[in-house]
Amino acid sequence: MTAFPRTVETVSTVATDAGMLALWDPRRFTGIVDYDTWDPQLGEDEDVERHIRIGAFVPINIRSDGAFGVLVRTGEVGRLAQLTERESRHCLVTSDAYLLHSSGQMWLSGIEAVGAEAWPGTVQCDLPADRYSVVIHLIAWEDEPGSVNEDGTPSETALSDFVVLVNPALPEQDTFRSAVETFDQPEG
Repeated sequence: MTAFPRTVETVSTVATDAGMLALWDPRRFTGIVDYDTWDPQLGEDEDVERHIRIGAFVPINIRSDGAFGVLVRTGEVGRLAQLTERESRHCLVTSDAYLLHSSGQMWLSGIEAVGAEAWPGTVQCDLPADRYSVVIHLIAWEDEPGSVNEDGTPSETALSDFVVLVNPALPEQDTFRSAVETFDQPEG
């Protein structure tokens, strides 16, 4: 029997009180066990950038606290993860590709939860050890008719705030985004 390539999706609500969500390789942060070990690793933008450049950390960063809907869609060679037609219609902005080196898992959390142990609410996904290209899309889910309940909350059919596409990086791909800000600011 032939195994067919597939995409895998994880939909979660992820919160941060530190202004940034992140997709990260937990094996790269085993030395972080408390605030005193977290702060020198991730306390300043230049520290975060160092982890981005080596592919250990991908920021989902609009510098805003809160709880956000995040859909992570993982593809593979022969069947790359892509936006759906519906997501494409409501996409506000798309990041350049970030590098993620997986050691077998990727975790999704607020930046404050990055460390050796998973905090409650940390989303843990298996991801075969490899080199990945990660692209983040900010979705204007509120613009779609029927997506907002009368009380202002998202309806059951509402799109996520972010759609994160994780695909194997091409062997020749060697330029990746390293900015802490996920999206370029509009000119003007």
